[in-house]
Parts: sequence; structure tokens; C-alpha cells
Amino acid sequence: MPTSRRVCFAAMYTAAPTLMEPIYLAEISVPSALVGPIYTLIANKRGVVNEEIDREGTPIKVLKCNLPVAESFGFASEVRSNTGGKGFPQCSFSHYEAMVGDPFREGSQLNDIISEIRKRKGDKPQPPPLENYLDKL
Repeated sequence: MPTSRRVCFAAMYTAAPTLMEPIYLAEISVPSALVGPIYTLIANKRGVVNEEIDREGTPIKVLKCNLPVAESFGFASEVRSNTGGKGFPQCSFSHYEAMVGDPFREGSQLNDIISEIRKRKGDKPQPPPLENYLDKL
């Protein structure tokens, strides 16, 4: 059993592991004149604008964008403060997306998230090196 366990761990390490991140679909109703600050806010939060829809007969635009859930905390208040209370966001779960980066490289966002999770669970912040699983094979 210990040998097969080490083989499974070594296989997971060499398979380029990553984390899946939940993504919101955010629909933001905002006056046309205030669209610029919303684009800046979304870009700062690692979001991507997918669609911009004009509401016929009104000066309102609806921006549909994908926004990582981790970046969405306080998003509604930031939208309102950047638009003087005239922007209204509505977020709903859309999908999961693979996070970009190397989980084993120090300083990468993915490595920082994994270290925080390991600390919270009481493990050492850094995962054991691959050599721990290859030495005894």
C-alpha cells in the first residue's frame, strides 16, 4: 500500500496540477457616461467583459462580465462608489475555470493560495518535494 500511494503522489506531481476557481457572471447596469470606471474596476479584479448591451430608449448600458468569486468581495460597494451610486451589479455563478500559474513556484498566486490552505489545515506551508516520492520507488 505505501508503494502505490507514493506512485500516485508522484504521478499527481508530474501531471501539472492546478486549482479550479469559481467564476461569477456579473451583469452591471450603468449609465453610458460612467462605463470607463467600470472597465477599470473589472480589470483590476481580474475580470473580463464579455458583452456590452445598450438598453434602447435609455442612457443605460448593461455590461456582462466574468469575475472570479475571490475578487468579488466588496465589488457591489466599489461599483456604487465609482459610479456615484448609479451602477447596479448583479452576480450569479457561471462556471469553474482553471487557475493559471505554477503551484510549485514561490511567489506565484497559485502557490500563495495553496500555502494558505495548508496553513489553515495545520500542514507545513510548502508541499513536500517530488524527491520524497521518487527515492523509494
